[in-house]
Amino acid sequence: MSNDTNPVITINTATNFLELGLISPLLGRLTELNYEHPTPIQAQVIPSILDGQDLIAGANTGSGKTAAFALPLLQKIHKLQLQQQLPAYKKVSKNTNQVRSNDVTGLILVPTRELAKQVADSIKSYAVHFNGAIKTVAVFGGVSANTQMLALRGGADILVATPGRLLDLISSNALKLDNVQCLILDEADRMLSLGFTEELEKILALLPKTKQTLLFSATFPDQVTSLTKTLLNNPAEIQLQSADASTLVQRVFTVDKGQKTALLAHLIKQHQWQQSLIFVNAKNACNHLADKLAKRGIKAEVFHGDKGQGARTRVLKAFKDGEVQVLIATDIAARGLDIEKLPVVINFDLPRSPSDYMHRIGRSGRAGEIGLALSIIDHDDYHHFNVIEKKNKLRLDREQVAGFETTEFINNVFGSAEKPKAKPAGTGKKKRKKEPQINADIWLGNV
Repeated sequence: MSNDTNPVITINTATNFLELGLISPLLGRLTELNYEHPTPIQAQVIPSILDGQDLIAGANTGSGKTAAFALPLLQKIHKLQLQQQLPAYKKVSKNTNQVRSNDVTGLILVPTRELAKQVADSIKSYAVHFNGAIKTVAVFGGVSANTQMLALRGGADILVATPGRLLDLISSNALKLDNVQCLILDEADRMLSLGFTEELEKILALLPKTKQTLLFSATFPDQVTSLTKTLLNNPAEIQLQSADASTLVQRVFTVDKGQKTALLAHLIKQHQWQQSLIFVNAKNACNHLADKLAKRGIKAEVFHGDKGQGARTRVLKAFKDGEVQVLIATDIAARGLDIEKLPVVINFDLPRSPSDYMHRIGRSGRAGEIGLALSIIDHDDYHHFNVIEKKNKLRLDREQVAGFETTEFINNVFGSAEKPKAKPAGTGKKKRKKEPQINADIWLGNV
């Protein structure tokens, strides 16, 4: 149980990773990866994690959160190995004086299969100069549990897992959690939501009471923040979300009901984006939209939960490699996935949860790259988009595309009984929140 008063965090002004206290195997690898300077979230949380503090950390998507927890976790495990002169997960049983073979030292819980693999791959990359001494395993559904059980023989230093598959493996005696020293919830707001509550409670009951707990996410709704008080011990809180610092341009295009697909196809063809990620709310909607785009001469792949894991892995890899130009996905693609230099994300359907809006659009504009997030709304979406804006403290101009001007309006949607005037996209004065100063060619598609 946490105390009411959280520790005061001293703002860290480190300009390089050496100043953060990282050791040479990590520093050498970061140099190879061209990580020249720590991001703000990395500069703030790495010292706290190395000091053993519990932590609640919020920062914009694409801000380097994975490295922020992976680097100090690797360093702490390496230190344990040096102290014990054997892999950290190979604990000596107090009762038998024998090495236990199925322990885990660091446990990272994530909400999706793709994120589990991505996080594990990143950790393995950072750990190259430990010469295989730190064992990292990813476990998730959709693939053979037997293969993962074999991978867990002898335990693991770091286990990255989705909750359902983790519980399956525990029930099969493939691993134990009673010696976990560090628990990390990545995309913590999703992990603490109703969809994972029962599974998470079961997992927490198997963990030791004394451990370091770290929560990372781009958003922390109020109801989630209250739940964290039962999970952490006097945590440090670091919140670095900033819309002003974002390199992501957000735009909202209004269109008549029934014209969304036509406008979407027009935008894709007109701007010839190198790649575009399009979000819809249902699995069958992915296939339906792909078929409609195909009739307009646009080939799109789909990514949703009904596809087998092998197919999901292949299409995501093809998209990351640039072999797929248009990907239509449900919200399984909204969390944590790092797609390098993705120019545009499009909300064809608005997300049901306002917080998911920020996670969706965060697939573009990552790591300081300039990106574009478009939402296409008809009059049925007006109210819900107002809610999304309010929850995320946004206010965006409603714009129209030449040739697709709306003829249907609902009075008072914009706070006035008068019908708003159509404003072609990219023209007119901005009267609301100032956007980042980014060349208009970017959001017009010249990227």
